[in-house]
Amino acid sequence: MKVDTRYGPAYTIAIAQLDPNEEVRVEAGSMVAMSEGVTLETKAAGGLLASLKRSILGGESFFVNSYRSPPTGGEVFLAPPLPGDMSVVQLAGESLLVQSGSYVASSQGVAIDTKFGGAKTFFASEGLFLLKCTGAGMLLLSSYGAIHERVLATGEKFTVDTGHLVAFPENIGFVVRAVGGLKSTLFSGEGLVVDLTGPGRILLQTRSTDAFLTWLVPQVQRRMPQQHQSR
Repeated sequence: MKVDTRYGPAYTIAIAQLDPNEEVRVEAGSMVAMSEGVTLETKAAGGLLASLKRSILGGESFFVNSYRSPPTGGEVFLAPPLPGDMSVVQLAGESLLVQSGSYVASSQGVAIDTKFGGAKTFFASEGLFLLKCTGAGMLLLSSYGAIHERVLATGEKFTVDTGHLVAFPENIGFVVRAVGGLKSTLFSGEGLVVDLTGPGRILLQTRSTDAFLTWLVPQVQRRMPQQHQSR
């Protein structure tokens, strides 16, 4: 399988070129278009319990879609629900922890499981739920905004807001915590952060859906009474 990404980093689309009779697993709702002869099978991957775990804890769809090309090969066009970037990661037997909502697709040989990476607290609405992607093959990830790569040296520490985290290797040490004391957490506009310790490569997104919603919701609420009064 070869994947070509275009129109990034704002409105990226990924074109997956499938070999004859090759199969790609795609998150529900991510298919944009496909070539003639490509077939779709929808199933609860890994069985009922695994699908429930992935859906409830990981924030992903209960069902996954598998697209298989005909003997002549085929194409599947993929895109995430939010505007932003996409990144192709090649796994070679290692495990990558992916922030819920960033998973788009994967090739055969990559197993998806849910790993609990943090907890919702009194101080913040953000919880860190991670998908564990393990095996050998292609992994397609998305972001809200552009994807920025940061390589940590051995022992190097780096702190990331959970709303901006896309993915990092499982062997990186990480701790989820509140950003500061009670006053800082309540009034700084920040919630939970992740302290990461290298070595390893981490992927960040330049925008946060939580930050966007924090701005958007008050705007909508402020306009709703005005709309009612004008009727």
